[in-house]
Amino acid sequence: MKSNTQSDNLIWRLLRRNISPAQLAGYALSNFVGLAIILTALQFYIEVSSVFEDDDSFMSRDYISVSPKVTGLGSLSGPGPETLDSTAIADIARQDWARRVGRYTSARYNVTASLDMGGRGMSTALFFESVPDEFFDITPPGWTFDPESPEIPIVLSKDYLTLYNFGFASSRGLPQLSEEIMGVIPLKISISGRGHQIWVPAHIIGFSSRLNTIAVPDEFMQWANDNFGEGDSATSRVIVELSKPGDPAIKEYLASHGMEMAGDKADSSSAAYFLSILTVVVVGIGLVISLLAFFILMLSIYLLLQKNKDKLHDLMLLGYSPSEVSRQYCRMVAMINGAVCIGAIIVMLISRAIIHGPLSRIGVEASGPYITVGIGVAAMIAVTLLNFASIRRRVTSYFN
Repeated sequence: MKSNTQSDNLIWRLLRRNISPAQLAGYALSNFVGLAIILTALQFYIEVSSVFEDDDSFMSRDYISVSPKVTGLGSLSGPGPETLDSTAIADIARQDWARRVGRYTSARYNVTASLDMGGRGMSTALFFESVPDEFFDITPPGWTFDPESPEIPIVLSKDYLTLYNFGFASSRGLPQLSEEIMGVIPLKISISGRGHQIWVPAHIIGFSSRLNTIAVPDEFMQWANDNFGEGDSATSRVIVELSKPGDPAIKEYLASHGMEMAGDKADSSSAAYFLSILTVVVVGIGLVISLLAFFILMLSIYLLLQKNKDKLHDLMLLGYSPSEVSRQYCRMVAMINGAVCIGAIIVMLISRAIIHGPLSRIGVEASGPYITVGIGVAAMIAVTLLNFASIRRRVTSYFN
């Protein structure tokens, strides 16, 4: 072992004389900047990714409701209401930005709801729709319907409760209601059609932030339409789970096909799309810088080997192998890359601590840096191994 160590020291003293500290410093600085940009951008994206997954988040726009666009006098000037046929729905499902498509099933019967609050009776005409269960953002218990003992579970849009509390109730002197209170208020639902009418008990079992409708189970909707429904069972709108929220192609497609989406989700989800594009651009810049740093290092090594060409020939005559010579350069590169990796991780952690405060104030929970650190270490190991392979190949060519 001592002999090998002395031999390594002798080779290093012989080869290091032509090493340019400026070139190595340029490589280290470039690689450090590139890797720091990549890791910081990745950590920032991981930090805010929870915002996209939270259905109540201001940037969560993974679902849209699509319907035909009503223009002019609408059905007053035509044969009937606008609908989406199976061909149009299948075409939407084939788009790159559509992950899944579900149909809204509308009630083809008359619905009236009545309730009694403190001796004051209220009644109003309603509408029901059903949506496939996989498109719900909540999974309330009791979401079933049994015709033998009919009781209708209802999921209401949170927007409707807000409109009642701060619009209707405040102007009529009625009490404002919480979600918990709404869940225990007994409702009576009148279903009429085909010359028949029945009263069915109902209760609100949940509130949805995603569905802007009054939703009932598919089982009830099918039973009620079969027994009381009138007219055709046409689809007037669909719900689409997006694979690319905010993609400009969504608005272009809908506009070209005479469709529209409910609310302003397209404009709001553009923030998510913009953030994704921005992250890709920033990571791309970091990759370019790191790639240039890699070429700077290899160019420096090649120039260094060219300067030491005669010394390498002498070492070959003295019986040294290419692996013994290349090991000196590989050791130097490994030390530089290790320092660069540690420095880039430190910069990422500092940046994470700086942005954590502003993000926490808008409800973004902190995510651990372990994934980013693992990516950084793995990337630097891969670059180092690539450096080793290039150095050994070049040294071997000089020996030959």
